[in-house]
Amino acid sequence: MKPRSKSNSLPMGPTQRQLRAGELVRHALVEILREQEFFDDVLIGVSVTISEVRLSPDLKHATVFLEPLGAGLETAVMTKDRTALVIKAYNEHAKYLRGQLGRQIDMKFTPDLRFMHDESFAKAAFMDRLFDKPEVKRDLQKQADDDLDER
Repeated sequence: MKPRSKSNSLPMGPTQRQLRAGELVRHALVEILREQEFFDDVLIGVSVTISEVRLSPDLKHATVFLEPLGAGLETAVMTKDRTALVIKAYNEHAKYLRGQLGRQIDMKFTPDLRFMHDESFAKAAFMDRLFDKPEVKRDLQKQADDDLDER
């Protein structure tokens, strides 16, 4: 099988190697965050979910997608400003976390970490709200009834 040339090939997703290494880093970061205590006012009482870690093809740079959960706060809802502060705080602690990560994983290089907010949770919530609208439910029911009539 002849490899495709770069000029006419479609953009490819991450390799199996990137995916495996990303999961390894994600699991290690979860353990580190579970065990470590940060003395940062922004991070006190805030739990996060690390949903995905994307690694560069050379495995030297990792983008960590996380979602602050707001546990321990007076309100369970994280505002956009508060979320931005949490992401910024994790980026400020990235070098420390990278050092901890290097002790946890067995890779040739410990990747540089960059933290970003995972927008997929907000998008999923938006879709749930959309499907709960009466006019959308009505249209979906009408389409389901039409599909049954065609059988």
